[in-house]
Amino acid sequence: MTTVAHRPAETSTAASAPAAPAQASTPAPAPAGLPSIHTRFLFTWLSVFSALTVVQLLAGPYVVHLPLLLRNLTVTGLVVPIVVYGLVPALLKVRAAVLGRRTTPRHR
Repeated sequence: MTTVAHRPAETSTAASAPAAPAQASTPAPAPAGLPSIHTRFLFTWLSVFSALTVVQLLAGPYVVHLPLLLRNLTVTGLVVPIVVYGLVPALLKVRAAVLGRRTTPRHR
């Protein structure tokens, strides 16, 4: 059998004061420069597709004799760093440059 210890009632004024009304939490707006999930999806897909195509064309003859899992490991070992550290950041920089040109007022 479990015994529950009773604590004496607190007599502080904070406990007897009415609770403040709960505020609805609204999500903070995303930073203006952050691309949408759809834009990131498109950039990632374009990067992966193009990198896989190029790597398959260049490395294909060298890895064709390897078993499937080892061939996939080799190809993805080349493609993932190219995409993560090269292509996607480059596309995001191009996007930022294009959007920067659109928002900058033109002086004649």
